[in-house]
Amino acid sequence: MSDRPSAASKTLKIVKLPHNKKVIISKEKITDYILSKTHATGKFKAIFFHKAGFDETNADMLVACLKRLAKTGTVKETSVTPYGKKFVLEGKIKTPAGKSVGVRTVWIIESAQKTPRFITAYPV
Repeated sequence: MSDRPSAASKTLKIVKLPHNKKVIISKEKITDYILSKTHATGKFKAIFFHKAGFDETNADMLVACLKRLAKTGTVKETSVTPYGKKFVLEGKIKTPAGKSVGVRTVWIIESAQKTPRFITAYPV
C-alpha cells in the first residue's frame, strides 16, 4: 500500500491573480478600446459589452466589475512573454441590467513589476 494520495483524494489548487487588490485598468483602455465601436480590434468586443448594457457613460461600472473579477476570479492560464507574465481569468460580471455575463480577462505583470495591468476582456 502506498503513502501517496490517490488521484481521487487530491485537491485542485486554486490560483488567484497575484497582487489582485492593486490592479491597473486605464480608463482609456476601456473607453478607447473595449467600448469603442470604431477601434479596429476592439469594436468586436464593444458589440458584446454594449449589448450587455455597458457604454462610455457607465465605463466606471465596467472597470469596477473587472476589478472585482480580478480579486475573485480563478486563473485559468498563465504564460511568460518577453514583457512579463500573462494571466487569463474567466468569470461572470454583472451588467447594468443586473444580468450576469461570462467574460475572459487577460492581465500582465510586467518584468520587474508586481502590479497586474489589464490587457483585454471578451465574451466566453
